[in-house]
Amino acid sequence: MVLLILNLAEYFANSKTIPVKDDKTTLDWWQTAVYYQIYPRSFKDSNGDGIGDLKGIEEKAEHFKDIGVDCVWLSPIFKSPMADFGYDISDYNAIDPVYGTMDDFVSLQKKLKSLGIKIIMDFVPNHSSDEHEWFKKSVEKIDPYTDYYIWRDGKCDTNNMRIPPNNWQSLFSNSAWTWNEQRGQYYLHQFDPKQPDLNYRNKELVKEMK
Repeated sequence: MVLLILNLAEYFANSKTIPVKDDKTTLDWWQTAVYYQIYPRSFKDSNGDGIGDLKGIEEKAEHFKDIGVDCVWLSPIFKSPMADFGYDISDYNAIDPVYGTMDDFVSLQKKLKSLGIKIIMDFVPNHSSDEHEWFKKSVEKIDPYTDYYIWRDGKCDTNNMRIPPNNWQSLFSNSAWTWNEQRGQYYLHQFDPKQPDLNYRNKELVKEMK
């Protein structure tokens, strides 16, 4: 019995892959990849302005290869007023100037691809910035943006004072509802008031996000 165990141990130690009974058990690349998460702002500054940027990341691409990285995970680099470190996106189709340009991003992609390294973006589709054009138009009830966000009428308490539609709390411990004077309604935000939640019951919004 001991001899059998030793023989099996030697077999697996000398095998590059462990045999499986069913090819369906093969894992996808993302299930076995080595990831390297980068917070661009504090990673590497290429132009001396004190803020990390895309060119700085590209300059370290060979380092990722040397340490066996399969995929770089970038924290938000989209255009943002930075109320929540880039998680409040004001334009999904633009790079925030503090990190560089779209050309810089394309250059980074090409460099990583040449080294066999994939790249994924840290992107939270739950909400946008309240400075996004969609939200501004939703406030003004300009179609098709009127219901791109979750709006509700308020209620009145026993003193006839306006209160939110319910007692939901945001993850930041305050009410999940903020009153918008211009529209005359409350909007929902699970995070900061500057991060209004998108309404995925709206088919036009779903098309936009795809």
